Amino acid sequence: MVELISKISKGTTMDQIYIPKERLPGFGLGTVVLIKPVLEKPKPRPYYYKVKDIEPIKNIIIEEILNYFDQFDNVIITGSFLEKGFDFEDVDVLLISGKKSSINSFESHFEREFGIKLHITLISFESLLDGLSTDPLFQMMLSKFVSAKRIISNVKNEINYKLLDLHLLKSKALIDNFDFLTGNEKYKLARNLIAINLFMKNKKINAEIVNNEIDDYFGKGMAGNIKENLVDREFLNKYRKLYSQTFNKILDGIKNASKQE
Repeated sequence: MVELISKISKGTTMDQIYIPKERLPGFGLGTVVLIKPVLEKPKPRPYYYKVKDIEPIKNIIIEEILNYFDQFDNVIITGSFLEKGFDFEDVDVLLISGKKSSINSFESHFEREFGIKLHITLISFESLLDGLSTDPLFQMMLSKFVSAKRIISNVKNEINYKLLDLHLLKSKALIDNFDFLTGNEKYKLARNLIAINLFMKNKKINAEIVNNEIDDYFGKGMAGNIKENLVDREFLNKYRKLYSQTFNKILDGIKNASKQE
């Protein structure tokens, strides 16, 4: 069988393969050809950070994601997908790249081919480091992850009170809508409030530390009780008090920062 070897090139609307005009017989215009890779892609070797006992099916999904996005500088999978069990709505994926790219087609591909919903964020490595130093929710998200490549970072907390004020505003929804929120919704808002407090104290943030802090402030076992929606007005009163204290600290921080400018 006559064979030719060529490379796939990036096109404007479609990628393409070029072959020389002077070529061996059997490759005339209109000839139907079979295209397949000469070398198979090496199997991804994910880096697991603080991830233990993950289900085998999730490992298969992780390998599919890392393999599909191998053209990016790095790929980070995080969020509730990495927790034990299958109580997650989508898979959070950070694509690390200094170039702009459309992510809609990526999300559509995985939902169409695998029935998996991806929540993709395109971010540069510099923005990743900035988020780790200024954003407690970002720190929380990256306290456990799987990535294509190892991430080396040594960042210190940099308090941006205006950013914290925006994050805190989300947690007010628990006070305003206490009777209508699900347990998981209440837990996420309480976790957000606690994470902001820990960040302002320059404390380390991860899921275990935040849950322990929830239990210390609201009572033993409360992290689980909130998720199950087994909380009452006593919890709400404590939450409202902590929210008010946190809001006042952030407001003072904003005022002091304005005076120094």
